[in-house]
Amino acid sequence: MDRNPSPPPAGCDQHEVDLAAGDCIGSTVYSKHWLFGVLSGLIQTVTPENGKSSSDDEEQQVELDEDMENEICRVWDMSMDEDVALFLQEFNAPDIFMGVLAKSRCPRLREICVGILGNMACFQEICMSISHDKNLGQVLLHCLCDSDPPTLLETSRLLHTCLSQKEAASIWVQRIREHPAICDSVCFVMSSSTNVDLLVKVGELVDKLFDLDEKLMLAWIRHGATQPGDQPQEGSEEQPAFRIVPCVLEAAKQIRSENPEGLDVYMNILQLLTTVDDGVQAIVQCPDTGKDTWDLLFDLVCHDFCQADDPPITLQEQKTVLASVLSVLSSIYASQAEQAGLKTEKADLPLMDSLIRVLQNLEHCRKKPEASSESNTEETKTCDLTQDDFHLKILQDISCEFLSNIFQTVTKETVAQGLKEGQLSKQKCSCAFENLLPLHSPAVEDFVKVLREVDKTLASDLEEDFPSLKV
Repeated sequence: MDRNPSPPPAGCDQHEVDLAAGDCIGSTVYSKHWLFGVLSGLIQTVTPENGKSSSDDEEQQVELDEDMENEICRVWDMSMDEDVALFLQEFNAPDIFMGVLAKSRCPRLREICVGILGNMACFQEICMSISHDKNLGQVLLHCLCDSDPPTLLETSRLLHTCLSQKEAASIWVQRIREHPAICDSVCFVMSSSTNVDLLVKVGELVDKLFDLDEKLMLAWIRHGATQPGDQPQEGSEEQPAFRIVPCVLEAAKQIRSENPEGLDVYMNILQLLTTVDDGVQAIVQCPDTGKDTWDLLFDLVCHDFCQADDPPITLQEQKTVLASVLSVLSSIYASQAEQAGLKTEKADLPLMDSLIRVLQNLEHCRKKPEASSESNTEETKTCDLTQDDFHLKILQDISCEFLSNIFQTVTKETVAQGLKEGQLSKQKCSCAFENLLPLHSPAVEDFVKVLREVDKTLASDLEEDFPSLKV
């Protein structure tokens, strides 16, 4: 064998190299020529449908050719690369995808096209271009009314990505505000879907919208509110408007055991609703809705979060969702004087027990493990601890506010039962007082008055430990 063969003609070899280099997209190895071919084929898949878009055909779904699906899915994967995304933008691929979304009756193809746009929108320049395209914006909002769950999921992901870009967020908020029907579409998904992944993405979209724009949140709260005298008549076929709170609750129940992170999202939506009076009223004004909300959140506190046999450090993982749950419960509890029947005295004792346990575990979480400092840089450690401390402080404030409300209304019978069953003790009361004083002094004083009627010795001991309580 010739071990040193003569090289091929230099001109031919260099020509091939130049051709290959010129065909690459940016610094990738992806071929422009191949991508042109796929996009051209994509255009052809919808072109024949232009002449057959009669009302009879519009409801008929079509399957995607396997070869085309494989190729367009490769484009979907490639679009996560910025060079590819920018090249697609230069080639006016968003316009091609818009045509597909407007004309195609193939759910899988629509899903993939929205998914590619979602990847492209991760890059700010392209996100702004997509967001400023009014026609594409209308088509994408229409996709939120799609009956295909994967397309809905990718549409929710795309819109959430755009809303997460500061410069693009206001454009989409305004668009969504101008389309009240989107509220019904989103609520329908939350109230009826069993697709956990879809529910999480839709929840993230709603959470982002409510966090960005209070006016939009108020509009959605009022959108489904039943006006006095406008009760639906029996036998009426007219569909009532969806009410946001029951839909959020239904989605939360659906994902409760399967996706803790998704539950965190829906609890945050409920907390955002309680930041406005209309939102609190949307929860408590209707007895059924108020009871359903209270029962779900009360059950989460008593059976899912911060249990007696949980290691205290577990609170670190639960701090954000638990803060949202307790905040909503506290809002309902505070309004119960005006809205009778939303809570019973039986709830006071398990709630006090849970809230004091939260405060006890918070003390444990604040003790920084010095041994772990060697594995982190000082800068990273400081940043992480500061963020953790911030969330733990929020949880502490919410827990103290809630516990002080209970202390002001707790009965002698409940305190006696708590002391008998061990849910209240000197140690637990001391932990509560340390956190509540001095900010919530009136509540603690009210509790000590009730405690004195049940156990004078314990009340006196606590007054000795906390001199500010003495008259």
